Amino acid sequence: MSEDFYDVLGVSQDAGEDEINKAFRKKAAKYHPDVSDEPDAEERFKEAKKAKEVLSDEQKRAAYDRMGHDRFEQAEKRGGFDGGGAGAGGFGGAGGFGGGGGLGDIFEQFFGGGGGRRQGADLQTRLSVTLEEVYEGVEKQMTINRPEECPTCDGAGGTNPQTCPECNGQGQVTQVQQTPFGRMQQTQACPNCRGDGQIYEETCGECRGDGQVTRETTLSVEIPRGIRDGQTLRMEREGAPGEQGGPKGDLLIEISVASHPDFEREGDDLKYRVPISFPQAVFGDSLEIPTMDGTVEMDVPAGTQSGERFRLGGKGMPRLRRRGQGDLYVSIQIVTPEELNTEQREALEAFAEAGGEEIEVEQGFFEKIKSSL
Repeated sequence: MSEDFYDVLGVSQDAGEDEINKAFRKKAAKYHPDVSDEPDAEERFKEAKKAKEVLSDEQKRAAYDRMGHDRFEQAEKRGGFDGGGAGAGGFGGAGGFGGGGGLGDIFEQFFGGGGGRRQGADLQTRLSVTLEEVYEGVEKQMTINRPEECPTCDGAGGTNPQTCPECNGQGQVTQVQQTPFGRMQQTQACPNCRGDGQIYEETCGECRGDGQVTRETTLSVEIPRGIRDGQTLRMEREGAPGEQGGPKGDLLIEISVASHPDFEREGDDLKYRVPISFPQAVFGDSLEIPTMDGTVEMDVPAGTQSGERFRLGGKGMPRLRRRGQGDLYVSIQIVTPEELNTEQREALEAFAEAGGEEIEVEQGFFEKIKSSL
């Protein structure tokens, strides 16, 4: 599956046209086959170009945001967006309705394939994961309550079916209205039988005529490496059942990534704060720094100041559906001792005198330093 177009360009979902164009130019300068030596440069350039084309087109972008990446690409493959949507040739063909895709696909998308069959509703839920699970990528089990077709009446809502007298078993009724433009007729699903063409002498006791019951269901969810907090996974045909044999809707799973005790995430990068002593900052030292896959050594040069940052390349989070990882940024926090023994105090006083410094320390100074880091 291709990567989300917003992630391809590295922009947010509310990015404007100028930001999208700027991001594309940056990607083109890096991945254009004429200037890049990277083995996947041509593929990355094509992805960036496609992302810009979709996100720069108001109609396509609205459809993309509404449908999600996978369903949008499926619709495009069926010809649902040829010619810029409904204009310039209509729904995918020179005649407006011909060609691969066309009106039949539009009806199928909204009504599940014609007639009274309608696709079920999409369901939404949330799944909490840890930063470690996002780093590794895992398969998680989750339990949800969702509507299912009633097993007693097979979704009919009752027993002993009879032909609906309202529509004579057609499942549709036609209404005629007089308008300023003449007589207009509209065909819609029969309200008496809800498009089924049948009514039932007895209401199903299990679903009480709804045709659906709520059941607890356990699903396996693939958590891709690098997914971010707030992003949504779509599980096709795991939503509510359709009507009159229509397909199920989808299940939309919003991912909630729990905060980590050591790392703070910013995009694909991680931030870590390490405390060191005053002598370590003055003379330098080698530190053991934790990462998501073990510890690494990092040298702190002599004279390091509190608040300085060091970058450990490739030690951040995996990039969602792309190769490579972000970086780990280590911030230095020089810890000021709250209490000094006599020997330590004399040594610091001698240090200050040797430098010819007179330092006036206001009350609460150390607390202010600590709170500002």
